[in-house]
Amino acid sequence: MSNNKLAFSKINYIIMLAGVAVLMLGFFIMTQDTEPYGFGTLGLTLGPIVVVLGFVIEFVAILYKGKKEE
Repeated sequence: MSNNKLAFSKINYIIMLAGVAVLMLGFFIMTQDTEPYGFGTLGLTLGPIVVVLGFVIEFVAILYKGKKEE
């Protein structure tokens, strides 16, 4: 009963870390907006697009199945 199989493989965790890095980058981009209340291009357009891309990467990391080893 000592079958210590993880839920995800190593590549899944690497993709998840990349997704977290993209999410952090998106939130950082939103903080760099100089317009009041974040109504500039960085706060309303570029930052949210990068954040959504980060969530898409996380979704892919959860659903990714590697090649089966025979």
